Amino acid sequence: MKSDDPYSRVDYRRLVAWPQRIEREWPFLLRVLGQGGRVLDLGSGTGEHSRFLASKGFEVVGIDSSPSMLAKATDTPLPPNLRFVEGDIADVERLAPGTFDGAICLGNTLPHLQDRATLLRLVGGLRARLRPGAALLLQVLNYDKVLQSGQRYLPLNIRQDEGEGEVVFLRLMTPRPDGTVVFTPSTLRYRPDGNPPLEVLATRNVQLKGWRRQELEEALDAGGFHGREVFGTVGDVPWVPSESPDTVIVAR
Repeated sequence: MKSDDPYSRVDYRRLVAWPQRIEREWPFLLRVLGQGGRVLDLGSGTGEHSRFLASKGFEVVGIDSSPSMLAKATDTPLPPNLRFVEGDIADVERLAPGTFDGAICLGNTLPHLQDRATLLRLVGGLRARLRPGAALLLQVLNYDKVLQSGQRYLPLNIRQDEGEGEVVFLRLMTPRPDGTVVFTPSTLRYRPDGNPPLEVLATRNVQLKGWRRQELEEALDAGGFHGREVFGTVGDVPWVPSESPDTVIVAR
């Protein structure tokens, strides 16, 4: 395990209601990706989207740079139409040989790319790997809103602990004038009758780049991705700069 893996102590599998999330997102994913084919899952994390798409008949290659995330993604046997690769998503052209019918990059993955040159390397690699007309689905937080408003946190996520009490997933943010964001994912254990009632299980700072919509669209233009649609979440919801929780772009 890499000692600098910022997500080595954050169990996203436990802290996200995955069945409900994927059920909500599936109609949109189906419209964007179609009925099947080869799909890239960029920043595949603990593998829930990859496994789901594989169960629907897609051939999926998931790429993630976090050894701890990939360890969870592969902790049970994989179907023959799914594999995971460790590496930087900006190296997609090298990491995922062959051609693909679509690609997804969901969650807060893209902000780990710290500069425009790295983002352009990702876009160029996708241009080389995606077949003509293939869909690219990108999701980030709505950093237009985050940076403009100075938003400091995401909604709390509270889940029943496997042992005693509850687990609280706290995500603090500190936006900076240069467009970067200090992201602090923290896991707490809450025991209402305990003393003290809160225990910090894990916490870590991660430096992110808060990509605004215009910056993402300029990079897509430079890479030859056009025919874009923009939404406020993973669904057919209009994007409103000051209100939408996410910036979701579908480009081909």
